[in-house]
Amino acid sequence: MTYVNHLPPLNRQFVAHFGEMGSRWGINRTVGQIYALIFLSPRPLNADEMAEALEFSRSNVSMGLKELQAWRLVKLSHQPGDRREYFEAPKDVWEIFRVLAEERRRREIEPTLSMLRMALLEEPGSDEERHAQERMREMHELIDRLMTWFDDVQRLAPETAMQLMGMGTAVTRVLEFKDRLTGKAGSAKDKGV
Repeated sequence: MTYVNHLPPLNRQFVAHFGEMGSRWGINRTVGQIYALIFLSPRPLNADEMAEALEFSRSNVSMGLKELQAWRLVKLSHQPGDRREYFEAPKDVWEIFRVLAEERRRREIEPTLSMLRMALLEEPGSDEERHAQERMREMHELIDRLMTWFDDVQRLAPETAMQLMGMGTAVTRVLEFKDRLTGKAGSAKDKGV
């Protein structure tokens, strides 16, 4: 039996879970399952194979593939002597994460930052608007700082980024120690937040 005619139980479990999680991430369940199937496949798959493996209609698979292409999460290829299109996920999971993060930023974060910038240019007409604008300024500063950090991390080699992530608790301890030495306020946890 080929890979797509019989998905092993572990693969079926992952595909089903990814479909469920997809709906929580803002993508349709079918698209999540298609992506999971492509991600796990040891070779590029065509739409007919995906439809058969997932028991989806060919049209649902085609629509899902279009969405995955729009998100830049699948690569299109052709096989010699075969006119069908084949799809595969990037091999490097760091690349998948990077592309997904860039797309989410473009679709969700950039419009929010743009709205906040425009709101901060407005002249507040009341104390209530001044308060709201100050809250928006705080939000803008946080998102802007996170995006600057994200840009810095994006420029790192994947191995370096993985090392950085592995240092999480060590960095936190160093920063807390520095704060104790300099007498700066404690962490949010210390403040009861």
